[in-house]
Amino acid sequence: MQDHRKLGRELELFDTDPLMGAGLPYWLPDGATIRHVLEEYVRDLERRAGYRHVYSPVMGKRALYEQSGHWSHYNHDMFPPMDVGGEQMVLRPSLCPHHALIYRSRAHSYRELPLRMAEIGGMYRAELSGVLGGLSRVRSIQLNDAHVFCTPDQVAAEAHAALALIQRAHRDLGIERVRYRLSLRGDGGKYVDNPEAWQRSEALLREVLSGVDHEEVPGEAAFYGPKIDVQVADSSERESTLSTVQVDFHQPSQFDLSYIGADSARHRPVMLHRSLIGSMERVVAHLIEVHGGAFPVWFAPVQVVILPVSEDEWAAARSAAQRCLDLGLRAEVVGVERGSLGARIRESRLAPYQAVIGAKEVANEELALRLRDGRRLDPMPVDEALGRIGGLVGSRSLELWS
Repeated sequence: MQDHRKLGRELELFDTDPLMGAGLPYWLPDGATIRHVLEEYVRDLERRAGYRHVYSPVMGKRALYEQSGHWSHYNHDMFPPMDVGGEQMVLRPSLCPHHALIYRSRAHSYRELPLRMAEIGGMYRAELSGVLGGLSRVRSIQLNDAHVFCTPDQVAAEAHAALALIQRAHRDLGIERVRYRLSLRGDGGKYVDNPEAWQRSEALLREVLSGVDHEEVPGEAAFYGPKIDVQVADSSERESTLSTVQVDFHQPSQFDLSYIGADSARHRPVMLHRSLIGSMERVVAHLIEVHGGAFPVWFAPVQVVILPVSEDEWAAARSAAQRCLDLGLRAEVVGVERGSLGARIRESRLAPYQAVIGAKEVANEELALRLRDGRRLDPMPVDEALGRIGGLVGSRSLELWS
């Protein structure tokens, strides 16, 4: 694996500027394309699993985070309040208080549960400058987050389902986990003081991990509850958490959340937090290193590079590029103004497919495909070549050809 900070800049995926500030990277077009594809992928995966998507503000009143417990347990990682119109507003460090308020805004019956709410939303952490780096540790975070509001007897099944979705997403992205970690509370005052709730939530997550090889680590829990962390490693073998499943009895109580049960009485739901691929920043940093910039075809920023041999094939190359776009493929024409054919092939070496178009291919309406792994395919009709590429993209295959 390679260092994403160096490779990401070389590939023009992201960069930073001192005037924007440390830990606040901006996304360049190719990096933004990868992020967009991943966002659409995870939204589709969540929709199919019964999640409904929302948008919520990136800030709230200080009182919101006092009620959620973030202000007393987490304020050292939060940006200072801003005085606005006589009120103190705070950039949110998490999405969960907002989702709790969205749940609370309507009455709910047990028949609606589990209610699965998802958002790819911004949150902000006042990280110290010494720990910031590339995309893996930033101050502005776009998190793939979700919260499941369910009855106590639905928690285990929902946590199992969330873990299965995480495994599916990692498989599609080519991510290998290092280990599962059951993160438990430790000593000290940074955790909510409710021993009974901790015991219940820890027991539930141990049940979910029954039969799964994992390690229990005290002191790594969220302040409100334990969590299953899916650990990955970077190019220096440093571990980080990419995906999580968390059980929370605290915030439903803090926000007085309820549902009407079959007995017509009011009951408290359990709040399950889960993230399939973590933040867009951290997952892209990891993918840069895992794939060395040679991304699987379905989320490669440019999937097909079209290479006309000479100026005479320019029109045919543009036509092929348009056909790619019509099929939903991302294509780019790299013409003779960028150098010799050999130089352009080397320049485009990380693209999954290079389509060379010479006089023969124009006459026969064919493409001569070169694959990133060095294979050269016999010329084939344009529609056949692009159709097969489209099939691999649609199946989210990690293979270049089949």
